[in-house]
Amino acid sequence: MLPAERKRDIVETVTEQDGCSVAELAELLDVSKATIRRDLRDLEDEGLLERSHGGALPVRTVASEQSYSQRGVQSLDAKRAIAARAREEIQDDQVVFFDSGTTTMEVAKLAPSDVQFIAATNSPQLALELSDNGQDVKLTGGTLREQTRALVGPTGEAFMERTNFDQVFLGTNAVAPDAGLTTPNEDEARMKQLMCGKAQRVVLVADATKFGRKSFVQFASLDEIDLVITDASLDGQLLEAFEAAGVDVVDEVSE
Repeated sequence: MLPAERKRDIVETVTEQDGCSVAELAELLDVSKATIRRDLRDLEDEGLLERSHGGALPVRTVASEQSYSQRGVQSLDAKRAIAARAREEIQDDQVVFFDSGTTTMEVAKLAPSDVQFIAATNSPQLALELSDNGQDVKLTGGTLREQTRALVGPTGEAFMERTNFDQVFLGTNAVAPDAGLTTPNEDEARMKQLMCGKAQRVVLVADATKFGRKSFVQFASLDEIDLVITDASLDGQLLEAFEAAGVDVVDEVSE
């Protein structure tokens, strides 16, 4: 295994397990503890994790990956306000893709019942929500990630590669001017990358906690986004970066 691949595995393992010891990482990756310690120093210098006594922890300031249940109860009012504005973007006869996530779930819950559109998603839970709302729903298939309840992997990627969408409602773990849109998991990053590439229009729905942060894997640059809907007040460097990329911004939405 190349050093870069090993470091990616370290960050992903530490993130998914919410911390890991040097001994556990050395055993998992079949390398010496000295190699792991050296990798951890490098990764901490890059801001991708935090070293602890005997191991490493996710970087709390770059949107470490919490469970779906944990995220589902956080910033709920903000997510509902974002969803109320986002639903206005759904038009008759569109094919709309809903990314897996707790904010996109709120968009699905508020999807207009008087608009005829075809929905697609990589979230079984979100598919059920849309189906209960009377929509025709296409599910990507794939392997279910327990942490995020998203479908990923070759089957899901194959679905994405042979389909096209008018619009995608996209979620993210982090957004920063110099890093673009990022997420902790490479498989999810690949699915999100395909969503952006296969949609005529990309609508980012993200609450205030996601901005000005970085996670592990970039899946889109700012200029791949068409519209941002958020409860945050975007100003300074981030707003300038969106404007320079030609992105429309709807911020400070509220219920």
